[in-house]
Amino acid sequence: MAGRGWGGSVLTAVGVAAGVGAAQLGFGYGLGIINWAPVDAGATEPSWFASLAWATWIAAVSTVAGAVCAQRLHERGGEDVADGTLHRVTLAVAGAVGALITVLLVAVPSRAASVPDTFSPQTVAAGYAGVGVLVGLVVAVWTLQSRAAATNVIVTVGWLWLLAVVSVVDGVLAGRGLTSAQLGIWQIAQDSPRFWLRDHLYWPGALLALGSALLIGALAARRAARTAELRLGAVVSGAAGPLLVAVAYFLAVPRLATISPAQVSAHLVAPYAVIVGAAGSVLVASLAQRAERRATARSTPPVPHPRTGELDDRPAATDPVPPAATDPVPSDPVPPSGRDARADFPAAPADLPATRTDASGGMPTDPPAVPRPRAGRRTP
Repeated sequence: MAGRGWGGSVLTAVGVAAGVGAAQLGFGYGLGIINWAPVDAGATEPSWFASLAWATWIAAVSTVAGAVCAQRLHERGGEDVADGTLHRVTLAVAGAVGALITVLLVAVPSRAASVPDTFSPQTVAAGYAGVGVLVGLVVAVWTLQSRAAATNVIVTVGWLWLLAVVSVVDGVLAGRGLTSAQLGIWQIAQDSPRFWLRDHLYWPGALLALGSALLIGALAARRAARTAELRLGAVVSGAAGPLLVAVAYFLAVPRLATISPAQVSAHLVAPYAVIVGAAGSVLVASLAQRAERRATARSTPPVPHPRTGELDDRPAATDPVPPAATDPVPSDPVPPSGRDARADFPAAPADLPATRTDASGGMPTDPPAVPRPRAGRRTP
């Protein structure tokens, strides 16, 4: 049973990764988002680098999608498979194997590309897709460990494809036809100079990319941040989706001087989107931890403080009095019988000295002993 579950998960990862990769590339080719041979000769290099970024990103997210989908189906099915590090690595490798179909689907159409200083466009394009598979393998292991990171990647993929479709529709409505779209950027009106800062930063697209990364990072980490066991994985999960975009841009464009200003803006914004996305997940995790501490403090009953008699334990209205002011003044010791010890000695006459002297004027002598009265004898 365990072997059947293990093999079923691996086959699921391979099949889902291959299907997701083929579907994305077919969608991109059909809408003109990925265009290896544009009609306009001036758009050859910009379209080439934009297509390389898309190919790298699609290969990476296909690998992640295959591994994550296999893990979700395994959890829902309740199969008896060891859910450890070896199982997660195996699913990630299976997803990478399935995503290798993107290498073939990228290499064949890219043969029509005509790029200066590129002797074999299909080899270059296939190499970028292969690197994307390796990047996706690393990120897949991360997303299998952190549910929040997996959610962030899935939501980011949906958002970027929505932006691409909107960009294509906007180009068709503007009369430009089916043109290649930038990964993660939508130029609303790129010809207007008021939307540009120093001729290389398109600030509406930058705000859109950074704002979406922040929002997706916060929402994707919200559920996992409420659980203490999953909070550590949710802290930096907001960087997972934007990281794939930043790596694709970093690998696809070695020379910024050969691309358009819109692509330069997209490349400059991509690394900052990773930071902003991570900040969103960190903020949500911090708020969840703070709320948990407050709830614990309210539910814990107060522990009574033992009274020790110190000054801090006395009522506020009571003025402390030094102990010396209330102690009784020490007096002469009282015999155990309760009577004065001086009563045992007879008082001396006032006109006689307390001691007598010798007739010769010598040393004083003790007074004569006073005989004690004897008790009379009783007669029978």
